[in-house]
Amino acid sequence: MISVTDKTLQDLEFHTILETISNRCNTEMGKEKALKIIPFSNKEDLMANLIQTSEYVASFDNNNAIPNHGFETISNELKFLGLEESYLEVTGFKKIAHVAETAIILLQFLKKFHDYYPELHTKAGQIEISKEITKAIENVFDKYGEIKNNASPDLVEIRRNMQLVRGKINQSFGSALTQYNSSGYLDDIRESVVDNRRVLAVLAMYRKKVKGSVMGTSKTGSIAYIQPEATLRYSRELSELEYEEKEEIIRILKLLTAIIRPFKPNLEAYQGFLSDMDVIAAKAKYANQIKGILPAITDQKKLIFKEAFHPILLVNNKAKQLPVYPQTIELDQDNRIIVISGPNAGGKTISLKTVGLLQLMLQSGILIPVHERSETFLFDRILTDIGDNQSIENQLSTYSYRLKNMNYFLKKCNSKTLFLIDEFGTGSDPELGGALAEIFLEEFYAREAFGIITTHYTNLKILANELPFATNANMLFDTHSLEPMYKLHLGQAGSSFTFEVAQKNGIPFGLINRAKKKIERSKVRFDKTIANLQKERSQLEKTSVNLKEEESKAREESKKMESINAKIKEKLERYQELYDSNQRIIAIGQKIDTLSEIYFNNKNKKVLMGEFLKMIEIENSKRKKISAKESKKIKVEEKKVIEEVEVQVETIRKEKKEKKIKAKQIEENKPQVVLKVGDRVRMSDGKAVGTIDKIEKKKVTVNYGVFTSKVSLDELEYVQPK
Repeated sequence: MISVTDKTLQDLEFHTILETISNRCNTEMGKEKALKIIPFSNKEDLMANLIQTSEYVASFDNNNAIPNHGFETISNELKFLGLEESYLEVTGFKKIAHVAETAIILLQFLKKFHDYYPELHTKAGQIEISKEITKAIENVFDKYGEIKNNASPDLVEIRRNMQLVRGKINQSFGSALTQYNSSGYLDDIRESVVDNRRVLAVLAMYRKKVKGSVMGTSKTGSIAYIQPEATLRYSRELSELEYEEKEEIIRILKLLTAIIRPFKPNLEAYQGFLSDMDVIAAKAKYANQIKGILPAITDQKKLIFKEAFHPILLVNNKAKQLPVYPQTIELDQDNRIIVISGPNAGGKTISLKTVGLLQLMLQSGILIPVHERSETFLFDRILTDIGDNQSIENQLSTYSYRLKNMNYFLKKCNSKTLFLIDEFGTGSDPELGGALAEIFLEEFYAREAFGIITTHYTNLKILANELPFATNANMLFDTHSLEPMYKLHLGQAGSSFTFEVAQKNGIPFGLINRAKKKIERSKVRFDKTIANLQKERSQLEKTSVNLKEEESKAREESKKMESINAKIKEKLERYQELYDSNQRIIAIGQKIDTLSEIYFNNKNKKVLMGEFLKMIEIENSKRKKISAKESKKIKVEEKKVIEEVEVQVETIRKEKKEKKIKAKQIEENKPQVVLKVGDRVRMSDGKAVGTIDKIEKKKVTVNYGVFTSKVSLDELEYVQPK
């Protein structure tokens, strides 16, 4: 079971990752769940979650896209279902119906395409599909979310009576309107609406001549709004019927609530499943943005992150169009601890945080931006000490806090721990603090823990060089431009380039020389040696890159020359064969010409035939004679080759036939898309994409830009917009 403190989550800025994922969720419940993501304690659950996210990422690039999983939270409705004698409002049933319908569509889709999404199908298989919920709601509500007239026999009767009464109201109002308008009692607007009821717009001077109930007056008082007496009686009747309708609707809602109440566990499962899918989808979208993958997870104690990016830095720098430098870091049983040194602002802390954050993300079920050949081990504990940790509340200085933290490390550190310490040993006297840091490092090493630390202390660099299963590393630095290269190099300690960086930042050369005299000569010589080694390393790196480029070019040229030589040799051989053949034909032609001349002079056929047969025998003697046995053997081999070819042809035909059948099945199993005007489409067996201009029954007019074509609706397939 992994143990990670809140301080570690804060040090590695894990909350920033969660906020980014949360913002990609579609539902409120999904957003809340995303913010509560923590490392998994069970390896099986972790692997299932990682594979589910990988499958969702794959759905972005195939034709079987996972359906929408958005929904409105029904937590309050579920609370009401838990209370006896309570009932849900109309909006509550609408939300429940949508959740049930969305969940069932998604569950059926994952069942249908289980070959594409096996792990998501396994997750979906734990949810029971219950169509009774949607059926019960559909019996009461129409597709617009309104209660149907036939939801109950009493409601049918009430609404029929209401319709009749409304007709009588309109009829009586129309009669009164005609009567009083002809008498000249009405204003030009004739009528208005007050409290959802039609009223006559009567001029104030005639209001006593119009029988009815005064519902109000205009702002100026010149118009009185009166409901006619005949209409008033029917309005009272309508009010009574509306009250009866309201009571009947409440009765229906209570009955429907009682029907839905036993399915409360199903609805909770649906909501939980959809919110989980929302989080998985959000993690997949984030992985797609950072090019996150699932590296190999091994039982061997090693961590190999190749071309690893810090995800937060990657996203921020991409937005600002700034370069991002990947790092390659390896930890294993023969190299458990890495001590990184080098100049400030060279990328030491980022390299440290990259390892910790990626490991934490992976163990929390989030894909990480590394090379596909990366692999790692699942640690039981991740410990961090990064940044200035002064605590005014607890009256702790930076160094006191760090010592307290080291004490916690010593209590918890073991062979399955990953520790990350930034600026190890700082905050106290360099010699005394360095000595204590050296002892801590020896203790972590003795416990076979895995870790990365950054430091400027020389004694820690020397210790890392002396310990067999620890190694130095440095952040490369361009000594000419005095700019960091943000590239981690394993196997050699790095200089802090203190005086070089000071010189670059404008500190007077005289002051720098005075500072050099203040420290021990051996210290300067040691730091200068490291700096020179780094310069040589930097030059070697550049030389190595140039040599590799030259070697690559030479190989390409060599391959080209070999290819040209082979072609020339082949052509020469062909020309030689052609030349020999032509020479033989010329020689035979010359012999025939000589025989023709002899026959022309002496007309002796016997001599001619003798010479001709002699010439043929000479030519045949040059040919290789094949015996009957050899001829039979050749025929058997030819027959065998023909049979093998026929078998291969038949196999290829079967494979093509199976592919066609499979493609047809996949096509049939695709979710049907209702095509509409403006959709991008193409023929099922074609590649050209056009836009639908018109749909007439089963015929569709498709615009390909240069021309239009009228085709059958069944022959078209929907093309996702780019």
